[in-house]
Amino acid sequence: MQKQRSWRPVSLPEALIILLIMLAIMGLGVIKFGLSPQTPVILVIALVILWARIRGAAWDDIHGGIIEGIKTGIIPIFIFLLIGALISVWIAAGIIPSMMVFGFHLISAQWFVPSVFLVCAIIGTSIGSAFTIISTIGIALFGIGTTMGINPALIAGAIISGAIFGDKTSPLSDSTNLAAAIAESDLFSHIRNLMWSTIPAFIVSLIGYTILGMGAATETHLGKINTTLAVLNQHFTISWWAALPLILMLVCALRKIPAIATLLMNITLAIVMIFIEQPHIAISKIATMVETGFVAKTGNVGVDQLLSRGGISAMMGTVSLILLTLSLGGLLMQFNLIQTAMVPLAKRLNNSGSTVTAAILAGIGVNIFVGEQYLSVILPGKAFKKTFNDQGLANLALSRVLEDGGTVINYLVPWGVAGAFAANTLGVSTLAYLPFCFFSLLSPIFSIISGFTGWGLKRQAKATV
Repeated sequence: MQKQRSWRPVSLPEALIILLIMLAIMGLGVIKFGLSPQTPVILVIALVILWARIRGAAWDDIHGGIIEGIKTGIIPIFIFLLIGALISVWIAAGIIPSMMVFGFHLISAQWFVPSVFLVCAIIGTSIGSAFTIISTIGIALFGIGTTMGINPALIAGAIISGAIFGDKTSPLSDSTNLAAAIAESDLFSHIRNLMWSTIPAFIVSLIGYTILGMGAATETHLGKINTTLAVLNQHFTISWWAALPLILMLVCALRKIPAIATLLMNITLAIVMIFIEQPHIAISKIATMVETGFVAKTGNVGVDQLLSRGGISAMMGTVSLILLTLSLGGLLMQFNLIQTAMVPLAKRLNNSGSTVTAAILAGIGVNIFVGEQYLSVILPGKAFKKTFNDQGLANLALSRVLEDGGTVINYLVPWGVAGAFAANTLGVSTLAYLPFCFFSLLSPIFSIISGFTGWGLKRQAKATV
């Protein structure tokens, strides 16, 4: 029997070659050939497994890497399925249509785009979940904006930017808690320290949306708005009591109730509202709605396209991408490919500016190579922690960098979990809204500026004699 070769440590050139091949496959597949992200990621996983087997890795090691990678995604996957169900029942109960109707009356067309950014940012901070904001309030605001004739990519960029701001600055956010935990920082000190890059990015983004939003909606779309309002009022129950699920969501956020429980309670409340509005509706119809989504049949093509969405099955594409990217991330961690590429770089850094920049680029790189938000925080955090300490930088400096280079960038990657989710939910491709997702683009820039200037860059307290 042929003896299996023992596993050898990965060299830096080998790791870089593998990572560049991965990037080329995913970039060409998604951007050049317009493939769904799942296909290139499967191909990359197959090549990594082939490479590992050639180098002598056992199947148990390969399977172990995949299992370890997927473990971190079990809860997010369940949350995604619940979000799919929530979207469908929120539409059926008239919650999203009501938000659209009231939004048409309350939000000025001239200030619509910056208003979208502000609303998503404020509510997102209260809820702490960008995915929830995008898939509920975001859908309603997107419908209003497209009816006004505003560029869908611009609206999507404003919605996503506001949602990310809220997610980043909320103590209820999973990603914010993760960054603080990886860097061993106090959560609320971490959030306060984020403001050095977050506030400038927020202000510049708001200015950008204000400038681009002026004149974006024209009076020529007034007739379309009136038609949409008439259709919504005719086919859905429009009432102020549609605000109850939003209030419940805010109460749950304030009481720090976990996302799964919050979503389950919201789904239950929406179903109760459906039964009150439509007492004779069959349970099987609601079950079908939860499983496959709500199908609007108003006779208006625009409204039907906008409000025919949701359902557990609609989330399976995102769920499959989560499973694949986490599997890929698990394999890369199991065989030390990304760690091998990052650690030598971290050891060569000799000043604060270059250290912050390298950590930011590492987070962006993990997002690009793996497409998974959590790993873009975990891997750079572990690789650069010692370097930050050697440079005399506080843990708060590292935790902020992990947010600015990791958390916010995943929405800009077409094969990233967050990017794919936002694109599928709003119906705008990642590459289309990317130029308008100002907050994600600006956060790492201001963080790098802070690293070189020292503004807001926290350092370790000097020991007293």
